[in-house]
Amino acid sequence: MIPRYSRPDMTAIWEPEARFQIWLEIEAHACDAQAELGVIPKSAAKAIWERGKFEIDRIDEIERETKHDVIAFLTNIAEHVGDEARFLHQGMTSSDVLDTCLSVQLSRAADILLDDLDALLAVLQRRAEEHKYTTTIGRSHAIHAEPTTFGLKLAGHYAAFARGKARLLSAREEIATCAISGAVGTFANIDPAVEAHVAARMNLTPEPHSTQIIPRDRHAMFFAVLGVIASSIENLAVEIRHLQRSELHEAEEFFSPGQKGSSAMPHKRNPVLSENLTGLARIVRAAVTPAMENVTLWHERDISHSSVERMIAPDATITLDFALSRLTGLIDKLVVYPEKMAHNLNATGGLHNSQRLLLALTQAGMSREDAYRVVQRCAMAAWRENLSFLDQIKADCDITDYLDTATLESLFDLGYHTKHVDTIFNRVFGAS
Repeated sequence: MIPRYSRPDMTAIWEPEARFQIWLEIEAHACDAQAELGVIPKSAAKAIWERGKFEIDRIDEIERETKHDVIAFLTNIAEHVGDEARFLHQGMTSSDVLDTCLSVQLSRAADILLDDLDALLAVLQRRAEEHKYTTTIGRSHAIHAEPTTFGLKLAGHYAAFARGKARLLSAREEIATCAISGAVGTFANIDPAVEAHVAARMNLTPEPHSTQIIPRDRHAMFFAVLGVIASSIENLAVEIRHLQRSELHEAEEFFSPGQKGSSAMPHKRNPVLSENLTGLARIVRAAVTPAMENVTLWHERDISHSSVERMIAPDATITLDFALSRLTGLIDKLVVYPEKMAHNLNATGGLHNSQRLLLALTQAGMSREDAYRVVQRCAMAAWRENLSFLDQIKADCDITDYLDTATLESLFDLGYHTKHVDTIFNRVFGAS
């Protein structure tokens, strides 16, 4: 991922230095277990820890000849360890190192993403509480529907990201497995105790059944969860983009002093962060289909998954980390315009009360079909001619035969639509 959309802590997980260090630790822990089993001398295991080191340039140089990254790595380690290096990698296969390392990297990446989600959830809750009763028009099909509150909008997005966090916790647990089972996964040349030892030292759990690789359905689920979280990011970003439209202007991204919106039009204040998040979400979701396709491999293993994972693992996690951080900052500084929300709410002359009138008429004795017909008739007239909906229904004898003026006016109470806000907030955030 390019530096523009990268943050250092996540990027560091995928640097060659970090990857080879994890490889070295896997090999060294395996040697410790082998030494305890009496398979190799304890002095050899000690030598790996004391003298085992590597140079990235040297590994690359060796790989250009061997065309095999793990062999190049082991050769470079042997150059430092000496004769005891012959006990490295005993009974292991390359995937034991590669897959276990990837599990460590994805687990560490998940930990950063979980911290990102916690930060976003905290900001969403604070802004939702701030605008708990900031009334605004709810829209379906982008058309005015019934009133809601801006706090409820944000609470809904909070709930989505809370679900995303729960899924990521589960995906992290599922991906954190270790395979040190040798060629085709039968443990023919290595004791299962070695796998258990390495797993414990690397904060993983032994893979119950590996072939020559860890099953890729685990990875598919992990990237699918990242894709869903990215979609939740885009869902909120698109909402902000719509609310910032000049026709609505109910909320907008913070526009800092000195910021410019257009090289041509000095008046422009564009939702560039939200638009950027929409694009970044596409990158994260682009990893999902290849991860799904990686589940299908030939027999006990092939390497068709390898090239895919070398790209999607860093790109998806780095991008999602950046996107979550950007969204947190966006929501933290989001500028909200309650007055414009109120203006837009009333722009259709009270049409948002049509359902309440419909229900009142049915409760007063009118059939639902007749009630729908007369309410729609008044609503369409008010909409076409930009008239007051209340005035229209007060003048309609089909309605006034069932409901008096005082009752009709009572149906336009805004508080009716917000009476259960506390209930919803308690469900989302828990009772205070």
